[in-house]
Amino acid sequence: MPGTLRILLTNDDGYSAKGIETLAAIMRQFGSLTVIAPKKPQSGMSMAVTLGGIPMAVRELPGRDGERWFYLDGTPASCVKYGIDEVFWPEKPDVVICGINHGSNAATAANYSGTLGAAEEGSLNGIFSIGVSLDDISKDADFSSVERWFPEIFRKLLESRPERQGVFYNVNFPSPSFPEVKGIRVGHMGMGHWEKEFEPFECASGASCEEGEKQVVMVGSFVDDTPEEDRLADHHIIKDGYISVTAHHVDYCDAPETERLRKLGFDLDF
Repeated sequence: MPGTLRILLTNDDGYSAKGIETLAAIMRQFGSLTVIAPKKPQSGMSMAVTLGGIPMAVRELPGRDGERWFYLDGTPASCVKYGIDEVFWPEKPDVVICGINHGSNAATAANYSGTLGAAEEGSLNGIFSIGVSLDDISKDADFSSVERWFPEIFRKLLESRPERQGVFYNVNFPSPSFPEVKGIRVGHMGMGHWEKEFEPFECASGASCEEGEKQVVMVGSFVDDTPEEDRLADHHIIKDGYISVTAHHVDYCDAPETERLRKLGFDLDF
């Protein structure tokens, strides 16, 4: 029930980002908050976890008026795992909310997103999970549209949560450059890719660049592979000034292709 939920918050922009502070302010009305976020930005980490025996620093942050705030020097999915395995154990949070991401996670950005990777980790553990993003990469982004509209989106999704395990939600808000959000649309994940993603980068003063090395930084240009007329692709929805709500699932299996392979006679007995 709203007001009594045990809520785990994380993000991929780091514990000090404006987006997670705004998300915490939004979610306090729904229950008790535990925040476990990366120590430093972890964008593009998808569902990666910190393995290989690599130590991770963790610190509980003081002065949060009864709420528990931590940073973990690991990936967003690792933050969710730490919450489940250490902070909430042997219980689980009722909800995992990830964001508010500084930048869109629509279209195939969802495949790379640490925000969505953390939501997927929550869903994999049977927890109702949502990733929230705003189409603005600035550190001081205006999150007022999220503050206004996300509470009702959250209520509606929570009240109609699916019985089927593995579903998680990707909610993207249009750029604050729109004078008024036009509405909400349920969409599907759009398709696209990036090209010419690597640009030369000068070694910063004091940086350790070994002899013969050069440095590059990933930027690139997004190439839209979705037909222009498909206005229900999530990245088109936000470009049109609407909030997109997209359902994802942890099961990556392609059912039509699986059936096609069966019809081709791949099932054999030896």
